Amino acid sequence: MSQAPVSFLEATEFLDIEHDAVRTFAAAAIGDASTDKEKAIRLFTAVRDRVWYDPYSVSDDPAHYRASFVLQAGRAYCVPKAVLLTAVCRSAGIPARLGFADVRNHLQTDALRARMGGTDLFVYHGYSSICVDGTWLKATPAFNTELCARFGVPPVEFDGEHDALMHAFTADGTQHMEYIRERGVFDDLPLAAILAELRDTYGPMVDTSAHPVDDAFATQPISQTGPDGASRGSHCPQEAR
Repeated sequence: MSQAPVSFLEATEFLDIEHDAVRTFAAAAIGDASTDKEKAIRLFTAVRDRVWYDPYSVSDDPAHYRASFVLQAGRAYCVPKAVLLTAVCRSAGIPARLGFADVRNHLQTDALRARMGGTDLFVYHGYSSICVDGTWLKATPAFNTELCARFGVPPVEFDGEHDALMHAFTADGTQHMEYIRERGVFDDLPLAAILAELRDTYGPMVDTSAHPVDDAFATQPISQTGPDGASRGSHCPQEAR
């Protein structure tokens, strides 16, 4: 059990919880949920599935990491998705902070491995640390349900009582995600440190001029419907910049 500081409910540069888009998304996702547990579960599911996971959308533009921009883009990699989940939780009055870990993804497309310089190590994988009924829980909303189906991995589910982290194995027993190193938790996004580590590890991947790749991660349905009922067309991350 842990008392959550007031700072974990406040707006920050990246957690723009008072932005109309963030407030609207949170309210629509919560619906008639009344408890923090129910609200957190619905917010997690909405962020997981309504923002497409795209590892090729890494950007060095700070504006692209604000929660409101993530909603506008409709696709993001794990760090901006964690920012969005943390922001909508705070918007709903649920204390939340950002957490990071280095993970090794044993399921990876050839195109993504090439873009990452041949490694399967993902540094600064982002997740949300959410305080539900006095207990801090880790929840990663990165992989949307449809993407999980493509790779034969069950989607991560959050029950408001236990950590919701990436599965170690796929449905057929193949090794999937391995947590290597914890990077800690933060009140706001430590973007400068993240970008420095990404450049040191991957080099050209952190390049807003990089061409999008057509593979299982990047290929998105023609349209998606947001929690407010609005339809969003598919687009590459560069088109949103």
